[in-house]
Amino acid sequence: MKIRLLVLLFITFAVAAFGQEKFKLYHPEADAQKDINEAIFKAEAANKNVFITVGGNWCGWCKLFHELVTSDEKIKNYLADNYIMVHVNYSKENTNEKVLKNLEFPQRFGFPVFVILESSGKRIHTQNSGYLEEGKGHSPKKVLEFLQGWSPNALNPENYKKK
Repeated sequence: MKIRLLVLLFITFAVAAFGQEKFKLYHPEADAQKDINEAIFKAEAANKNVFITVGGNWCGWCKLFHELVTSDEKIKNYLADNYIMVHVNYSKENTNEKVLKNLEFPQRFGFPVFVILESSGKRIHTQNSGYLEEGKGHSPKKVLEFLQGWSPNALNPENYKKK
């Protein structure tokens, strides 16, 4: 009986440890400003905006958002067509204080928090992810509407000229 209990405990801890290691989107050692600068360069060349997700590997809502945007084909494709995505770490190892100051302190909204930059690097929106939640996750409809509302096409003044 004791051996079975020990084996069960070992398996439980092994599964939990594997699950923690699996989610590694946020890297405390990364140079967040360099990553953002590279994304801006790519966005300008591709006529896209930059979508910054600030969060951490410790963040359950960050995991849920990542699962949504990588499993929902419509959202996944819309992101790929309109944005260059960057993950900025916020953790006890690295709070990226200087980068977040430059982004006007998005962490005030909790995590994950989303920042949209034009391809020029100008911050145009910060989104509290709580407004995109529904039930025990993020609403696919609300997330897609949010992405559509801040896409390069939505912000193109030519689309709003009187005809």
